[in-house]
Formats: sequence, structure tokens, C-alpha cells
Amino acid sequence: MPMLSRILVPVVFSDRCRDATRYGAALACRFHSTITLLHVFVQPWAALTVPEGYAPPPPCDVKSMIDDVQAQLTQFLSDELLHLPVRREVSDGDPARMIVEYARADKSDLIVMPTHGYGPFRRFLLGSVTAKVLHDAPCPVLTGPHLENPPGPMQPSFHKVLCAVDFGPETRHVLDWGFGFAREFGSEVAVVYAIPSSTVRLDSMYFDPEWRLDLAANARARISAIEDELHVKGEILIEVGDVPAAVRDAAASIHADLLVIGRGQPHGVLGRLRTNAYAILRESPCPVAAV
Repeated sequence: MPMLSRILVPVVFSDRCRDATRYGAALACRFHSTITLLHVFVQPWAALTVPEGYAPPPPCDVKSMIDDVQAQLTQFLSDELLHLPVRREVSDGDPARMIVEYARADKSDLIVMPTHGYGPFRRFLLGSVTAKVLHDAPCPVLTGPHLENPPGPMQPSFHKVLCAVDFGPETRHVLDWGFGFAREFGSEVAVVYAIPSSTVRLDSMYFDPEWRLDLAANARARISAIEDELHVKGEILIEVGDVPAAVRDAAASIHADLLVIGRGQPHGVLGRLRTNAYAILRESPCPVAAV
């Protein structure tokens, strides 16, 4: 079975959504996947303010509106997706919840969706729907503010894949997924571990340089041991500094086409996303697969 048999792309008919769909289509071509385009219809009165919400909803023909949305979805990139197995679904309700529920019911292998950010400050923005999906999705989510340059659908290429690890419980899953994805494209893989600045200095006082070298050597040995367990081998990068910035700089330095990060465990007070996941995603110079 292909690594990505079912790819889910939420659709809201925006330009960024079109590019995300083209990303999903390129992956579907490579992995011979079924791609599902899902539009979640939001009732018109769902966006009313709280005081207005107490009033009866204004009259409207919901059925006609859903029919119009279905027609839009049928035409959405129809020419470009002509040679792919595509399902087009319209659902009704809270967008994030319905996307997550659909992915779980359909056993999706990947969700592809853009962040909310655009323009000169796009790297600082993350839409609430994308954030909720990242938090709750049962499968990896490919997102980021850099989906506007999707690879060609017939010969998609990812030359460099960077896996960011923090030795949390999902580290092996990050490496396994990242190397598995790279194997499909013949990509080079690098693994980055960022040593937080707070472990090598306190305010303006730096600790013994030997301490920093020991931390780096220990991290490199741990990554190498995990690679040996998984029977994979990639370049190991050890960075020191603010974690999101260090991961961003590592991705930029190797011209990564994809960054793979972990989302943490699906339980506990803080839920899935680990401390730096949002910031890494916002700062990344390339699309991010959060697994």
C-alpha cells in the first residue's frame, strides 16, 4: 500500500487553497493516491455576533446555497485534476471539527491545507481552522505559508527533506515518516536538533565551551543511534539558539523543500502541539509536514 493512499484537501475556493490543492495533486500523482476535496459549508448565521445570535436567523434558502457550493466544488480545478481519482464532498458544520472527523472516518493519510497568513507578514499568521486541525488531526498535516509554488503534478520533486527532532516520544515517528517520504522521491535527508540557548548561557554569561561541545556530541550520538535502529542515514545538523529560528536557519541553509516536525502526543493538558511547533511552522521557509 502506498505511504499516502488517501489525501484530504479542505477547499474554500481561495487562491491559497488552489495552490494547496495543486500540492496535494502533485503528491497524489506520485503516490497514486485518491484525493478528496472537502468543502465545509457554514450556515450564514453562524458568523453572527453574540447579541445577534439570540435573534431568529434571517430567512435564506440553505439548500440552494449548498447546491451552489456543490457546483463550485465540481468545477474547482476540474481540468487540472482530470486524470486523478478525485472525490468532491460537501459537509456542514464547524470547519475544523468536520475536517478532523472526515479525516478520521476516511482514514486519511495526509491533510494538505494552507495557513491563513499572506503578504509580508504571512509567516507570523496561522488561521484558527488550520491551528485546530493541526491540534486534533489523526494524520499528518502538510501546511505552511509557502504552498504558493507547488511542484509540477507529473514530476514533483523534493530534493531536500529536513527532519526536526527534540527527542520527544514522537522523534522516531518523525524520522520514519520523513525518510519514508524522501525515499519515494530519492531526496536527500538531514536531521536537525536545536540546543536551546538557555542550556549554554545565562543572560550574557556563557557556560564552559566544553559543555556546549558535550551537548552537541551527545545529541549527535542519540540521533545516529535512532537512525541505526531505523536503518536510515542522513546528515546531522546541531544548532544552538532559539529553537524556531535555529530550525528555520537550518532549513534555509540546505534549501529544504520540506520540513518534517512532530506534533506531540494526542492527550494531556496541552494536547498535541509541542511548545515550538506553531513557531517553527510560522517561521519555516518551506512547507511543513506536522506528523
